[in-house]
Amino acid sequence: MSTSAHPSADAATADGTVTDRLVRANERYAARFSDPGMDARPVLNVAVVACMDARLDLHAALGLELGDCHTIRNAGGVVTDDVIRSLTISQRALGTRSVVLIHHTGCGLESLTEEFRHELEMEVGQRPAWAVEAFRDVEQDVRQSMQRVRTSPFLLHTDDVRGFVFDVHTGLLREIDPA
Repeated sequence: MSTSAHPSADAATADGTVTDRLVRANERYAARFSDPGMDARPVLNVAVVACMDARLDLHAALGLELGDCHTIRNAGGVVTDDVIRSLTISQRALGTRSVVLIHHTGCGLESLTEEFRHELEMEVGQRPAWAVEAFRDVEQDVRQSMQRVRTSPFLLHTDDVRGFVFDVHTGLLREIDPA
């Protein structure tokens, strides 16, 4: 039984691949699209860093509209070197000043360990250059991510950095005290 709001990936293969389905959806979107006349600078001068989990509809959950923010997503919403790279560009080139970090309950990284990396190396014969960044305590991981942003020498604006845990069952954000 699928828990998705859409047909399963298997159902999509009747008319081609899932990617084919997405391309057809884009064609319908483009037919109704009109250029909103925006540039790359987010209207609200905020960057949101969040987990890639498909259950997080960030724009809906935060009341955001197209053009309001930069959204940076990865596994766990962890602040990695690449997230610092994106935030640096967001701040220094495109004017953001605030950073919102969003982790969530029931994250897949809570069930992994760095052993995943070792197993991957054994399977493919090459050690990944990246860390899994698995965690057991989502609140502590939010604190660590806030600290990484606040101490980065590349970021200009580190005074408005706030972290939250999104509850995937209630849709509510819970703010995490950085202390």
